[in-house]
Amino acid sequence: MNALNIAEYAQTLGVQARQASAAMARAGAATKNLALRALARLLRENLPALQADNARDLARADAAGLSAPMVDRLRLTPKVIETVAQGCEQLAAMPDLIGQVSGLQQQESGIRVGRMRVPLGVFAMVYESRPNVTIEAASLSIKSGNACILRGGSEAIESNKALARLVQQALQQAGLPPEAVQLVQVTDREVVGQLITMPEHVDVVIPRGGKGLIERISREARVPVIKHLDGNCHVYVDDPCDLAMAVTVADNAKTQKYSPCNAAESLLVARGVAAAFLPRIGAVYAAKGVEMRCDAEAAALLAGVEGARIAPASEQDWSEEYLAPVISVKVVAGLDEAIAHINRYGSHHTDAILTRDHMHAQRFLREVDSASVMVNASTRFADGFEYGLGAEIGISTDKFHARGPVGLEGLTSLKYVVLGDGEVRT
Repeated sequence: MNALNIAEYAQTLGVQARQASAAMARAGAATKNLALRALARLLRENLPALQADNARDLARADAAGLSAPMVDRLRLTPKVIETVAQGCEQLAAMPDLIGQVSGLQQQESGIRVGRMRVPLGVFAMVYESRPNVTIEAASLSIKSGNACILRGGSEAIESNKALARLVQQALQQAGLPPEAVQLVQVTDREVVGQLITMPEHVDVVIPRGGKGLIERISREARVPVIKHLDGNCHVYVDDPCDLAMAVTVADNAKTQKYSPCNAAESLLVARGVAAAFLPRIGAVYAAKGVEMRCDAEAAALLAGVEGARIAPASEQDWSEEYLAPVISVKVVAGLDEAIAHINRYGSHHTDAILTRDHMHAQRFLREVDSASVMVNASTRFADGFEYGLGAEIGISTDKFHARGPVGLEGLTSLKYVVLGDGEVRT
């Protein structure tokens, strides 16, 4: 496409999305739930065909030399398809927020004032690698009464086209406009440049991918952006703690999967338990080939661990999102230093404390400035599906409009409604 055609294409997508958004805002709960259940059924019925399209993307990714984490994110396994199908069904079973009125209060003038939950309208989603995001975004868009324009990564184009066709089939089966979920069918990046500068058609843009993509969209967008830039998640092992549990959780947070943004990248250990804890977790990480970039105190305590890959930590390591079998390790004096370290070096995404001290847990929850803060649980739980949201469209480390995993409520807004009986202002 040339520049003129790209601009026209983006305008067409925008106009169709805006028109479809009106129909989606009017749609009743039963109709939207019908579309979601139809989509779950279509996903399961079309698994072989989806995997065939996905195989073409995987072959192209291998030939292009994409990194192992990127290829892993690209893969549509039966488990991935079943998870997003269940997400559709979970959303269908959830109450419909749209149209709900809350806080209705009588005023002295006689009017009653409340707030109604409404869709945002049209959102554009720009994402990389994971084709399952196509279904997560589409299903949340349907349930929340929005229309959406989806632009997946060029490396997943065949998978995304196949998934988008199923979404549009499900919408049509439910009597909803198929243009309510549109996938950008071309890989030219300029389409994104057009979409994020069309406030007349797009109400919000949600980038989900690498830091470069998110920085570019945040810089160039003329519509609001819901985003997070980094996932430098911390696990803090407190004094006192249950050492066996701490080893299990610190292991899971780092090694259950290396590529997601909610994997732990930094391990902080209270000095009072460091000598007992670090050799135990060090042996686990050594067995799994995880490199530990340590301060001097942690390195000394890990020195006797057989097979341990230990390197001195640089200042940059405390801020790094590795997305790989690497973790920074630091011994801290206690809770105060841990909180200060996390708030200085963290990315405000997800941080966890492993402790047996209730007051320490409460302070950590209050004082750590992150979108998700956890007590005695793996950071890998920071996910819309795990939080019971049905699915998520991304994780926001902003404080407006949404924070943390962005699910159904994060794709809605509130407007004031006023009920009267002929009252006039005097």
